[in-house]
Amino acid sequence: MLGRLNHVAIAVPDLAAAIKTYEGTLGARVSAPQAEPAHGVTVVFVELPNTKIELLEPLGENSPIKGFLDKNPAGGIHHVCYEVADILAARDQLKAAGARVIGDGNPKIGAHGKPVLFLHPKDFCGTLTELEQA
Repeated sequence: MLGRLNHVAIAVPDLAAAIKTYEGTLGARVSAPQAEPAHGVTVVFVELPNTKIELLEPLGENSPIKGFLDKNPAGGIHHVCYEVADILAARDQLKAAGARVIGDGNPKIGAHGKPVLFLHPKDFCGTLTELEQA
């Protein structure tokens, strides 16, 4: 079912400072900030040869990232994202196996313009897992 690792997401309290660290200190190529109101975040992607790092900053007071940063003020790894060929088939297979899909179970459009779903961390070794249709 799982395809390649699409990205590792890191929640950050200050996106501009994080961009400066990745661009200036690490010499990485970073995309322009992109507001994702449906997900309550502003994101950038750090392009790597084999995957991406997604840096997330809260967008608005109801952002799910805000709660994470309240518990982890310096930021930290928030989730991992794997590609799947068919997100609805993957969802149905996972639900049949007892995995919990966060939200109403219907994919939303993610930052790459593709359907995504999140899986409950308690079902996946304590890690919030995102699936993105490839």
